[in-house]
Amino acid sequence: MKKIFLDTNVIVDLIADRKPYSKHAIEVFNKVDEKKIRLYTSSHSIATTHYLLKKYINEKQLREILYDLLDYIQVVAIDVDVIKKGLKSKHKDFEDAIQIISAYSIEKIDYIITRNTKDFRESEIPILTPEELLMKIL
Repeated sequence: MKKIFLDTNVIVDLIADRKPYSKHAIEVFNKVDEKKIRLYTSSHSIATTHYLLKKYINEKQLREILYDLLDYIQVVAIDVDVIKKGLKSKHKDFEDAIQIISAYSIEKIDYIITRNTKDFRESEIPILTPEELLMKIL
């Protein structure tokens, strides 16, 4: 089973049903049910998703959606060590640095999945879009 770290934009695509990207995000989550992949994200992604979507989705409903999402995705905690490494990293974008460092903490992680691949060029973990991941695991 492949271990996949999801960037925030994929989670937002799923919950906000951002077309055309939500189609691939839904398919990625369906692969969890098929036991083809195991999903991970950072605690930062969950908080950021809430922050971005609270303007568009009722607070109670959004919290329920995020709570249910935790059945599909394991959350990696952002601690002071991750933050310090992110601040000292060579990555230009601090938020992306946190995501990459969080992904490194997962033993035998296979891919980071994001639509923002250009900001993850410095990652030693292979980067794919959701669509590219789906082509690899079909």
